[in-house]
Amino acid sequence: MDTNSFKELIKPFFWVEHENNVSVCLNVGEYKSEIFQLREDEGFEGNGYDWGSLAKIFLEEQKPELMEVVKFDPEAGMFCAYSSNTDALKTFIIAFKETCENETLIRDLFSRAELD
Repeated sequence: MDTNSFKELIKPFFWVEHENNVSVCLNVGEYKSEIFQLREDEGFEGNGYDWGSLAKIFLEEQKPELMEVVKFDPEAGMFCAYSSNTDALKTFIIAFKETCENETLIRDLFSRAELD
């Protein structure tokens, strides 16, 4: 898959290459905000930490083989995952984005996410 196709596939997430690792990020607030509203009364806001919780449960249940190589560094306004293994992070973000687009699956995963 060429770089442009990959970048289109993962939008609104975006890919960042660093000297020793790669990261994939999301400016939070618009994409899938309705998912987080489902548990707003529990304190979920759809911020970067909430996305991190959702991504963590996704990894645990859907891609456990990536748990040791994909790490998270969320902030209030941004979700960020990173790894020194480019292929692993690409595998993660492609699968995570596909899951985000599956309303039934993403809602099911989010039902088990823990507030950070």
